[in-house]
Formats: sequence, structure tokens, C-alpha cells
Amino acid sequence: MATADPARPGFALPLLLLAGFRTLIDDLHTELAREGHPELRPLHGFVLQAVGADGTTATELGQRLGISKQAAGKTVDRLVAVGYLERVDDPSDARRRLVRVTPRGADGLRRSAEIFDRLRAQWADTLGPQRVTALEDDLRAMASANWFRLDVPGWFGG
Repeated sequence: MATADPARPGFALPLLLLAGFRTLIDDLHTELAREGHPELRPLHGFVLQAVGADGTTATELGQRLGISKQAAGKTVDRLVAVGYLERVDDPSDARRRLVRVTPRGADGLRRSAEIFDRLRAQWADTLGPQRVTALEDDLRAMASANWFRLDVPGWFGG
């Protein structure tokens, strides 16, 4: 086991990782606003992904995000109001309402992916492509196997 370096305390690592994440997310949302999506917030990306291509119910959405049904419903209400989600009758069960991503929501997701590619390229320009690739490889080696999780909002809030 390596000895601790007083100049690099252990608590700095998660804070630096969070700062890198925050920088990417803040830059993403600045660009999304410029490209016509000023209403989108960091939580909304998780929500739109959790709704998925086939839609879901508010209860299922809450479970996927690790938040209460009420919190999911409130978030859905907000995203419906600004045109990113819609509520529709479930064709397989008339008692249920589905939440689906609208074309505007799909556009926000598509633009997010494109912007993330540009941000990664900026990091590669600054740090060098090999260092960014090595950073990604190192993070994959240290992260759990199921590193892409949509329940981050509930995890942060819980």
C-alpha cells in the first residue's frame, strides 16, 4: 500500500473528479442554451435517458432514478411544461399513463451527445489525446462494472 502524500491528500481525489464532472456539465449546459435548450438542467439529462425510447410511467421513472414517485412526477410536470416530455395513454393498459420523450427532448439528447464529443476533443487538445484516453481507461479500471447508472439523482439526494 502506498503511503499518503501530504501534498496530495486523499479527499482531493473525489473533489477533483467532481470538479471535472461539474466543468463538463456546466460547459454542456452553456452550449445547450446557445443551441436552443436553455431550460435543460443537469438532472434533466438523467430523466430523459431514464424515460427511454419506449416511454415509462412516473412510478417506474422514480425507481430508475432512485427518487420518489412524487419527485419524479414533479420533474415530469416541469419537462412536459417546457416540451421535452409528453404524457400519453398506455396502449396496453388504459388505466396507465406513459411518459415519453418528445422530438424536442430527443433533440436535446442528440445535441448533448454532440456537445460532449466536442468537449472531449477540447480536453484532448489541452491535455493531449493519449492522456485523455489513459484517464478514461484508468477510470474504467477503477469504476464498478455498472458505471453507467441513472440513479445518480437519488444517490446524491439520499
